[in-house]
Amino acid sequence: MSISTRTGRILEALVARRRPLRNAVLVVMALLVVVDVFREPAYERFAWDGIGGFVAFYGFISCVLIIVVSKALGYAFLYRKEDYYGESEKRDD
Repeated sequence: MSISTRTGRILEALVARRRPLRNAVLVVMALLVVVDVFREPAYERFAWDGIGGFVAFYGFISCVLIIVVSKALGYAFLYRKEDYYGESEKRDD
């Protein structure tokens, strides 16, 4: 069996079980946030380093902000109307 065939079978198995895999990943992420809330920080370089779960919250807000800003820039600079190239005129062919 070649490596690509084995890799393909593994990927197909993961796709077939995508919902339980997604739920398992979400549970692991939630547990990591809970552990971060209750564990003592190793050091506190900044004031927010001691706040449990701050890094997860900051990361989530940062990702949402990146998506919102990217979509706004895309609509502002890249979006064009359907008839941008002047093909909206009806042709009598």
